[in-house]
Amino acid sequence: MTPSVTVYVPGDSAARSVGADDVAEAVLRAGARIGQPVHLVRNGTRGMLWLEPLVEVVTPEGRIGYGPVEADDVDELVDAGLFSGAEHPLRVGVVDELPWLTSQDRLTFARVGVVDPLSAEDYLAHGGLRGLRRALEMTPDDVVEEVTASGLRGRGGAGFPAGIKWKTVLGCDDALKFACCNADEGDSGTFADRMVMEGDPFLLIEGMAIAAHAVGATEGFVYIRSEYPAAVATMRTAIEIASWHGWLGDGILGSSLNFSLQVRVGGGAYICGEETSMLESLEGKRGEVRAKPPIPAVEGLFGKPTLVNNVLTLTSVPAIMADGAAAFQSLGVERSRGTQVFQLGGNIRRGGVVERAFGVTLGELVEQYGGGTRSGRPVRAVQVGGPLGAYVPPSDFGLRMDYEEFQAAGAMVGHGGVVVFDDTVDMAAQARFAMEFCAAESCGKCTPCRIGSTRGVEVIDRIVAGENPDENMALLEDLCEVMTDGSLCAMGGLTPLPVRSALAHFGGDFLEPRIRPRRPLPLTTAPRQETA
Repeated sequence: MTPSVTVYVPGDSAARSVGADDVAEAVLRAGARIGQPVHLVRNGTRGMLWLEPLVEVVTPEGRIGYGPVEADDVDELVDAGLFSGAEHPLRVGVVDELPWLTSQDRLTFARVGVVDPLSAEDYLAHGGLRGLRRALEMTPDDVVEEVTASGLRGRGGAGFPAGIKWKTVLGCDDALKFACCNADEGDSGTFADRMVMEGDPFLLIEGMAIAAHAVGATEGFVYIRSEYPAAVATMRTAIEIASWHGWLGDGILGSSLNFSLQVRVGGGAYICGEETSMLESLEGKRGEVRAKPPIPAVEGLFGKPTLVNNVLTLTSVPAIMADGAAAFQSLGVERSRGTQVFQLGGNIRRGGVVERAFGVTLGELVEQYGGGTRSGRPVRAVQVGGPLGAYVPPSDFGLRMDYEEFQAAGAMVGHGGVVVFDDTVDMAAQARFAMEFCAAESCGKCTPCRIGSTRGVEVIDRIVAGENPDENMALLEDLCEVMTDGSLCAMGGLTPLPVRSALAHFGGDFLEPRIRPRRPLPLTTAPRQETA
C-alpha cells in the first residue's frame, strides 16, 4: 500500500480569501487521481501573505513550500512531483529555512502555521502546556512576580505593565473574579489576534488559564469581534477540546484551579476595543466607555475584580512561564521587553506578520521584510498603531520600534499595525479620515470626542478649500488640544495624533491641491514574487 503524504494547506481566513479551500479540495482530488493517499492538514498561516495559498508537503528534506498556488495549478504541480517536493517555478524551498522566517524571533507565533490548530496532540508535541504546568507548581504571588519581572507590557496603545494589573486583581479579596481577553481587533492594518486564534487557539487558552491561577479568577471570557466568524468557531471548538482534556474546568491538570472559559461575540463597535466599553458589552449593555476610577481591576465585569488583557499580551505569558522571566527579558530594549508582532499592510509588496524583539527599526520592517511598496512607487508615509496612530515619513525610518522612542517622536507602537502609503497619497484626506472615523465610531459619552471629531472634519474641509487657512489651522490645533486633554478615553484622546503628524510632516497637502502622480493600471493578477 502506498504510504500517505502529509500536505498542509492553510485554513486561515486570509488564505481562504484567496482560494485556499479550493486548493485543498484540488490536492485531495489529485491525490486520488494518481492513487496517492493524502493526509491533509488545514494549518494556520505562516504569515507570508503574498505567498498564500502556500502549500507545504512533508518530505525527508523538511516541509517544502509552493506558493502562491491556485486550484488550477494543482494538477500540474502534482504531475511535476509535488508530493515528493520536486522542483517547480512555484517551489519556494524548505519553509523553515526561508530568510524571511529565520530572521524573526517567533515566540507568540512559534506554532502558528506549523501545527494543526485543533490538535491537542500537536500542541503538546510542540511544547504546549509547559508554562501552565510550571505556573500551577507556583503560588499566585510567584506567578505574578514572574510576569512582572519579565517586563511584559500590554500589547496595545498604552503599553501598561501587565504585572501591575495582575497584582491589583490578585490583591482584591472578592470570592468571584473574572479574566477577560479583549479580542475586538478593530484597528485597520491589524490581524495578529485573528491569526493566533485561528492558528494556535490553545496558546490563548493556556495564557488565560495561567492568568486565572495568578489572579484568582474562576470565570473567563474571550470577546471576539463579529467580523471574525472563523476565529469564533475555532476558539469555541478549542475550548471544548481543552475542557475534554482537563485543561479547563474543575481541577485543571489535577490542581486546585477551577476556571471556565466562554466566547462572546461583539456587535461591530470599534469602541469595544477599549476595556470598559468591552465590559459594558459583556454585561449586555451598549458599548460605552466607563469613567475611571474605579478601574476594572478593582471593579470590572458585574462590579467584580476583572483582569482585562488583549490576545497578544495573554499569548506572551505561556513562554514567560515556560522559559522564565530572564529569557523574555533578554529580548527587546530599555523598558520594551520581549517581542512584538508587527503586521505589515497597505501598499506593501510583502504583507504579513513579522515577530521581532522590540528594537527593530521601522525601516527594517517596511523595506527588509515588506520589500517596499507593491506599486513600486516611493514610500511617502507609514501609519503605525492603527487608525489613531501617527503618520511617519521615511526620514524617520531609523526609529526603533519601542514604546518610549515612538512616544518621544510623537507616535505610538500600539497593536503593531504598520500600514504603508506610496507617493500618491493625499495626507490632508488621511487627516480628515481620522476625524471622520472618530465621529463614526465614538460612543458619544464625552463632548470632546463626540463633537470635536465632527468639528474636526468641518475645519479640515475649510482649510483644504482655502477658507482663512491661518485662522482655521489655529482652530484645528486648539481642537486637537481639547480632544487630547478632555476626552474620556483614547478614542478621542488619540484622534489628534494622525492629524497633527500629517500637519507636521505633510503640511503642504492641506494648503495646496495635491497633484498626485498617475497610478499604473491595476493588475489583473498578483505578480509572482520572491520569498526573501
